[in-house]
Amino acid sequence: MVVTGRKSAEERREQILEAALVEFAAHGLDGGSTEAIARAVGISQPYVFRLFGTKKELFIATVERCMRGTLEMMQTAAAGLKGEEAMHAIGEAYADRLATDPTYLHSQMQAYAACDDPQIREIVRSGYGELVGYVERIAKLPPDRISHFFAKGMLLNVMASMDLLGADEGWARRLVDGCRRDV
Repeated sequence: MVVTGRKSAEERREQILEAALVEFAAHGLDGGSTEAIARAVGISQPYVFRLFGTKKELFIATVERCMRGTLEMMQTAAAGLKGEEAMHAIGEAYADRLATDPTYLHSQMQAYAACDDPQIREIVRSGYGELVGYVERIAKLPPDRISHFFAKGMLLNVMASMDLLGADEGWARRLVDGCRRDV
């Protein structure tokens, strides 16, 4: 007889967060289903609530995870680099993520859309502030350069959300190419 060990609450929590990232990225806070999340993990819906309390608290934990994942991606891309070189590496890594993993993009967009809720807004502000703070620390460039960098990133988000990163449409190609230049 094969005995399989039960997963700890922390292991289940991680599984739930992964499933929730996908569910909320696709459907947002209001449209996301805790039942679908539980089903994806193979657990009961009440267990999801036992670990996270409410659907909103699960959404917040997912937003925090997404922002942390974006920061970790930036840190990995810029490891050992400074200034423009670090920002270029971050920009390339971010553009690659947008092109290959739409889940993080959709999760970010859903987080921004849910900012009418003060608790969620605070989490998004805090997470975005950490991203900006990190780039400021490693780049050590003037505020207008940092703003330009993040503005290009947000334009890439919009273009990616419309599935235009690889588009042949002239206007879209020009915007994307402009974002990728001097990142």
